[in-house]
Amino acid sequence: MKWRLASGVLCDKRVPPIFKGKLYKVVVRPAMMYKAECWPVKNSHIQKMKVAEMRMLRWMCGHTRMDKIRNGDIQEKVCVAPIDDKMGEARLRWFGHVQRRSPDAPVRRCERLIMEGTRRGRRRPKKYWGEVIS
Repeated sequence: MKWRLASGVLCDKRVPPIFKGKLYKVVVRPAMMYKAECWPVKNSHIQKMKVAEMRMLRWMCGHTRMDKIRNGDIQEKVCVAPIDDKMGEARLRWFGHVQRRSPDAPVRRCERLIMEGTRRGRRRPKKYWGEVIS
């Protein structure tokens, strides 16, 4: 929804790419990464986030995949860091908050999942947040 609301400015050819990148970082990316620090992220989740981000960045720059411009070149053009790096930073920042909190503080649902780590069933075990951090 945030992409659609901001697409009028982000897809305008008269707006400089640096400004588009700043607007993207302030409006669209936080909406995409909402609560990402608590996700037990799998490689498939990271890949989907990368694909969604690059589709938006290509659209902002007016390029398609047929133009054969590398992802890194487009990210440099709009001054945007890769989303998987930002997800890792958010995860480590949250980990620091969890480590520093007092022992008698109330436990949130995502923190409870970190501590429990119970695994059941015959399928592949679920990946827990603590495993992602380590």
